[in-house]
Amino acid sequence: MADSTTDQPEQQQQQQQQQPNPFIPMFTTFRDELDEHHDRRERIIKASRDITALSKKIIFALQRIRTLNHPLPPNLTKETTTRFAQITTHFTSLLPDLTPAPNTHRYMRQLSPAIQEFIEAISFHHYLTTQSLITLEEVRKHLPSGILVTEEDYLLGLFDLTGEMMRFAVTGLSAGSTSEGEEGGLGEEQKGIVVDLREMRCGFEGLSVPGRHRGVMLRDMGKKVDVMQGSVEKVERAAYGILVRGRERPKGWRPDLVVSGGGGEDEY
Repeated sequence: MADSTTDQPEQQQQQQQQQPNPFIPMFTTFRDELDEHHDRRERIIKASRDITALSKKIIFALQRIRTLNHPLPPNLTKETTTRFAQITTHFTSLLPDLTPAPNTHRYMRQLSPAIQEFIEAISFHHYLTTQSLITLEEVRKHLPSGILVTEEDYLLGLFDLTGEMMRFAVTGLSAGSTSEGEEGGLGEEQKGIVVDLREMRCGFEGLSVPGRHRGVMLRDMGKKVDVMQGSVEKVERAAYGILVRGRERPKGWRPDLVVSGGGGEDEY
């Protein structure tokens, strides 16, 4: 009897070991989902960096031209077209990772910097060739339909555009690209970009962010507003130096303007 009683716990333990654990399949599924999530996230981050790098190269190339509201030179058109095509390829490669729809919003934090940099590049290209701002719908037409371009990303990209417009304007002013018959004053292109920047500043300063957008916008908007205002003021001071003080200087005099490379700390 004693031996029979002793054997019962051992038999029960063996039976429990033989029965499958119902929690193992569940946690295996969780593990697989997490692995897929991290793989998707890494692919999106890598593509985002590539898109950002290509967009910066486009902007750098566009800063070489000195004309406004004219078609780009053939060599520059070829270069920018090639890089925009490469950007489209990168965005297209992300479509499987951004579907179904919840993934589009799930990975927006990783993709938004690339979208904003692309908007900065395409809007700068559009401005130089048409002297007008690209619309949100026009931006969306340049990207695959599965890529979500939000109002927040569009506006933050335009904030960054003011910095490139400032560099373009200040470089043009320092080069002395006035039209004939306007010695000591500003050319029509120079006047136009100053007016455009001031209008953009008025629009941005009057921007009211609805509550549903504040979580995303307010995180970056405060700093971008300060940088934007500084960019416009730099162009205004440079134009003032030519328009007012330039008339008191010898023929051919230009202000000593220097544009540094980054982050809103540009000086002239």
